[in-house]
Amino acid sequence: MKTFVKTTLLLISICLLMAACVKGPDSSNTGRGAKSGGPVRIGFSMDTLKEERWQRDKSLFEQRCKEVGAQCEVLVADSSDATQINQAESFLTKGVDVLIVAPHNGQVAASIVEAAHKQNVPVISYDRLIRNADVDLYVSHQVVKIGQMQAQYALDHQPKGNYVLIGGSETDNNATLLMEGQMQVLQPAADKGQINIVAKRYAREWLASEALRIMEDALTKNNNDIQAVVASNDGTAGGAISAIPPQLVGKILVTGQDASLDAVQRVVEGKQTMTIYKPIQPLAFAAVDSAVKLAKGEKVETKDKINNGKLDVPALLFEPMVLDKNNVMQTVIKDGYHKLEDVYKNVPKDQWPKQ
Repeated sequence: MKTFVKTTLLLISICLLMAACVKGPDSSNTGRGAKSGGPVRIGFSMDTLKEERWQRDKSLFEQRCKEVGAQCEVLVADSSDATQINQAESFLTKGVDVLIVAPHNGQVAASIVEAAHKQNVPVISYDRLIRNADVDLYVSHQVVKIGQMQAQYALDHQPKGNYVLIGGSETDNNATLLMEGQMQVLQPAADKGQINIVAKRYAREWLASEALRIMEDALTKNNNDIQAVVASNDGTAGGAISAIPPQLVGKILVTGQDASLDAVQRVVEGKQTMTIYKPIQPLAFAAVDSAVKLAKGEKVETKDKINNGKLDVPALLFEPMVLDKNNVMQTVIKDGYHKLEDVYKNVPKDQWPKQ
C-alpha cells in the first residue's frame, strides 16, 4: 500500500512538473492556423471608414494580405464599442491567428486584448493605442510628433495672436497625444504672452460639425479676432473653416492631418494652410507583415516602445511630414496618393504646376 501511495504521489508530481513546463502557445508563439501549416488568418477590426484615409488603410491591408498569402477579414464597428467587441469575439470564434485592432475607444478595447490572450491570440494595436492592456505590438505614426509639427508650423507662420485648439474624440488616445504634442510647443509661447489660447476643446467623434460649433463659439466670443486654428485632423479643419466668415478664409491659419483629398484641395486653394501627410502603405504593410511573423512565432524587430498605462508596448512608428502649398507635388502627387487633376480641379488650369 505504501509503495502504491508513493508511486501515485510520484506520478502526480511528474504530471504537475510537466504541466508547468508545457503550455499552449502564448502571443509570441505559433498561431492556430499557422501551426497546422495553413495560411495565417488575420482579423482586422476597424473603428470607422468615414474618413478617406481609413478606406486607404483597408484597401492596402487587403492588398498586402493577398501579396503575402494571408487570409484576412475586415469588420468595421461604425464607432460603436459594443459592436467592436462583438466583432472581435466573432474573429476569435472563427479561429484567427492574429487580431489587428484600430480601436474606437482605447480603454474599452483592453477587454478585446484580454479575450484574445485567453485564446493565445496576439493583438496588434493599429494607428491608435489600446490602453492598459498587454498589447503585443503597436503600429502607428509618431502621434505626439504630429501634434508638435502642427503647432510648430502654426507658431512659425503666425507667431502672435489668438489661437483656437480643436482636438479629436476624447475616447481616442491619439487625440490626447496630439493635444499633448501641440501644447509642448504652444505652452511656452503662451506663457511668454506671444500667443493667447482662447479655446481648447475636443470634437466629439472627430466630427466636422462639432469642430464647426467650437469654432463658431470661439469666433463669437472673440469678435472674429482669431489668428490660428490648430485643428487635429482634416475633418475638424474642414469644420472650422466652414465656420469662418468668407472674408477671413485663408487669412486665419488652419492646420490639419491626414492629407485627405478635400483638405489638399483646400490647401492649394488657400483655404487650409497645411496638413500632415502620413503615407498609409508602410503602416498597413507593416501591420500585415508583423501579424504573419507573430503567427509563425517569429520576432518582430522594433526600435521604439510606447507606454499604454500598463506596459511599454513594442512599437513600429512611422514618420509623418508637413504638407503645404509648397510641396504638394513632391509629396502626395509624387507618391500617387492623389492625382494632380483631382487636387487642382478647383484651381484655374493656368495656375496648375508643371509636371
